[in-house]
Amino acid sequence: MESSTVTPRQRGAATEAGKAASASPLSTRGRARRRGAVLARGLFTADSLAAVLAASLALVVLGLTSIAGAVFVVGTTVLWPLAAFSIGLYRSDQLSSWSSAVTEVPRAFVALMLITWPLFGIASALQLGHPVELTFITVGGIAVFTAIARTAVRAGLHRTPELRQRTLILGSGMVAGQVVLKLDNNAQFGLVPVGIVDDEVHDIGTPDLPWLGRFSDLDTIIEAQAIDRVIIAFSRASHEQLLESIRACRDAGVSVDVVPRLFEFLDGVRALEQVGGLPLLSIGAPMLTSASIAAKRVLDAVGSAALILLFSPLMIAIAIAIKLESRGPVFFRQPRAGRGNSSFQMIKFRSMYLDAEQRKEDMAELNEASDGVMFKIRRDPRVTRVGRFIRRFSLDELPQLFNVLRGEMSLVGPRPLIFPETAALEEDWHLRRLELRPGLTGPWQVYGRSQSPFQEMIRFDYQYVAGWSLARDIEILLATLPAVLSGRGAY
Repeated sequence: MESSTVTPRQRGAATEAGKAASASPLSTRGRARRRGAVLARGLFTADSLAAVLAASLALVVLGLTSIAGAVFVVGTTVLWPLAAFSIGLYRSDQLSSWSSAVTEVPRAFVALMLITWPLFGIASALQLGHPVELTFITVGGIAVFTAIARTAVRAGLHRTPELRQRTLILGSGMVAGQVVLKLDNNAQFGLVPVGIVDDEVHDIGTPDLPWLGRFSDLDTIIEAQAIDRVIIAFSRASHEQLLESIRACRDAGVSVDVVPRLFEFLDGVRALEQVGGLPLLSIGAPMLTSASIAAKRVLDAVGSAALILLFSPLMIAIAIAIKLESRGPVFFRQPRAGRGNSSFQMIKFRSMYLDAEQRKEDMAELNEASDGVMFKIRRDPRVTRVGRFIRRFSLDELPQLFNVLRGEMSLVGPRPLIFPETAALEEDWHLRRLELRPGLTGPWQVYGRSQSPFQEMIRFDYQYVAGWSLARDIEILLATLPAVLSGRGAY
């Protein structure tokens, strides 16, 4: 039977759970949230040891103990973890990766095939006898020892109580009850249900699981209950409430899983996680660490320097064309909002006539942007002929490479806004875009450019910052070239 009221027992259980959670140390909570990194380090150590044992055993079996053999062991120890990393065997942020090594088997097989010829090359270069036999014994040993070592790592971590994630269920009723049952019956995932959150509470069949509050209280509940993970089951909450809940979770660094509608028919969708046969759409917690920021800065510095050298002849030609067509400077400089809302002078090639800003107020009625913030005219009479060409292919933005080189911008990032546009950011989640340097390109460049309204562009920026990864940056960089060449949405 369903009930939309909260029982005194549920309230009491919620109070007791809150007291217990508030007493838990922050270090334990942080380690549970970062358990994927703990697993990745353990798997790396396991792979390294497996490589050492496999190569050493192969040398002993073939009687090839020598200095060259020691070099072969070192080469194998470097090569195997590198191949495992390149094929994604250290992606430990997924529930399936934490629970079992079964999903890794196809990728591990590919990684083993990848190292076969390099190992043979190393053995031949070192003039070790029987290079073919040495290679195959080593690869076979790596397969066996890696399987054993990785299983041992997972078994040890699964027995570590502080790595079990305190899990909050958003929603109530039959589906929420199934989620709790699956988590209880599949302890290998290390998820411990601690309570439910819903505005209209329905019976889930587990009276010991307390009701902890409403959707509007989610950020407070996550903090008070030391929540590491949130699973969204079916709820009568509005679309906007669910979006705000996901944003609250991501802002708190908490992973989110969503039980999709029609989940009974989604068994063949491989992109979904499976917990005891129940499909979950997983949204990992954002990992914007200092190491990530450093890696992004290295990519920016190296990439911008290389692109400046590559495009310098083209930039010189554009500068000459601008000077020949109209009077005024070659470059247009404008204050923009950088990381942390700090100001910097963004550089672009001038694409308008010199009096463009003075004419802007007179042309307000021609503004095609309906968001009340941005100013866009498809056939802007203030734009020069050269300006129209370089805007179409985003060549006017090439000087921003110098902003990137100076550390004021990034190759990929949120759109660099002028300060009146920044002032229009009303919601707290809008400000997440200021956590990263603005970008020369970004999701807004790939998906719509000038056709994207202001609010949609802000949403693109939020999704990018909240789910940032170096791989995502590279993906956007690769997608930018066809988007620019097509000229879609550029004016």
